[in-house]
Amino acid sequence: MALKRVVVTGLGALTPVGNTVPSMWEGMVDGVSGVGAITRFDAAEFKCRIAAELKEFDPFQFFDKKEMRLLDGYTVYGLVAVDEALRDAGLTDTNTDKTRTGVIWGSGMGGVTSLQDEIIEYATHGRIPRFSPYWVPKVIVDICAGQIAIRHGLRGPNYCTAAACASSAAAISDAFNLIRLGKADVMVAGGSECAVTEVGIGGFGNMRALSTRNDDPKTASRPFDRDRDGFVLGEGAGCIVLESLEHASARGANIYAEITGTGLSADAYHITASHPDGMGVIEAMRQAIEESGMELTDVDHINTHGTSTPIGDISEPKAILGLFGDHAYRIAINSTKSMTGHLLGAAGAVEAIATILTIKNGIVPPTINHFNDDPQIPALDFTFNKMQKRNVDFALSNAFGFGGHNVCLAFRKI
Repeated sequence: MALKRVVVTGLGALTPVGNTVPSMWEGMVDGVSGVGAITRFDAAEFKCRIAAELKEFDPFQFFDKKEMRLLDGYTVYGLVAVDEALRDAGLTDTNTDKTRTGVIWGSGMGGVTSLQDEIIEYATHGRIPRFSPYWVPKVIVDICAGQIAIRHGLRGPNYCTAAACASSAAAISDAFNLIRLGKADVMVAGGSECAVTEVGIGGFGNMRALSTRNDDPKTASRPFDRDRDGFVLGEGAGCIVLESLEHASARGANIYAEITGTGLSADAYHITASHPDGMGVIEAMRQAIEESGMELTDVDHINTHGTSTPIGDISEPKAILGLFGDHAYRIAINSTKSMTGHLLGAAGAVEAIATILTIKNGIVPPTINHFNDDPQIPALDFTFNKMQKRNVDFALSNAFGFGGHNVCLAFRKI
């Protein structure tokens, strides 16, 4: 059986640096930081009081009050990003068979906001069990995939992926495989997260995973900088529409890039820390390149996981150097988390979109907030502080998650 080629025909994003793909891309290219003081709740007593929140986003521009009663924030974000991606792809009832159009959606936390709010309501009102009948279908991690399918009548494969901060990258990988195996013509894939809440900030903060640079939030996310002190929690969604090349060509679709391979591995090392030598990362990148039929020297660009954590920011560059050898110094590397913060389960999809647009536009967005080199990190080309204009034919996007989950996505110019 011949495997089908798979291409990207639609993009949608809702991020701390832009509420659409064009505005997000402009913010990234300009090196805009989406980090600021938390406005969602009173964070005065928290160790971390900063986050990368959405800006000027009003869900009631997209949904009425009745609809909002049924939706957690992570589903709201996902639906908005999907709407943009489907419009961008130009899919209609006449050019697409909806029984062969599916959805795979990832999230690390799911409806954590609704979970928190319902428990607080119960605990502060005499512990009377008056739980909302909408609570369960707002909280479960698969519901966004279901809601997307309901909203657009998509009756193909439908499920969620949960691999912590690699969740949406895993969703894209699965969608790619379903299309190339002929089980679907079109797949909507991505992820969303809405975890800037008391439990989100408190939980990650007490793990000492978050930056506490509260007095200087815009420079708090410092991937690969000597003085990094943790990641900045972000929120939002990213969506990619994938199609078989045959299907996209038949309907005259605009094609951004081809997805050529994916790699998946486990560190099998620690519940939160990455392998110090990046062994799982090496395997994921190697798989993605091999599946693409490419050579190590063909890689022009890597959008790294690059979270701004003390350990992770050492192991990933070590893995890149370990796999690529001298060619590693010729690869344009960046971390867009320096601008967006860490979108958890949505990060992989948003960063895949940035990688695709890098290929399409010949621009590598910067890794902002670099002030001092870290002698423990190989001196690779991290695109520090200023974007690069560069032809990129073949690129990788890395995503890793607590538990040791690693996903690498490979994209090629078409």
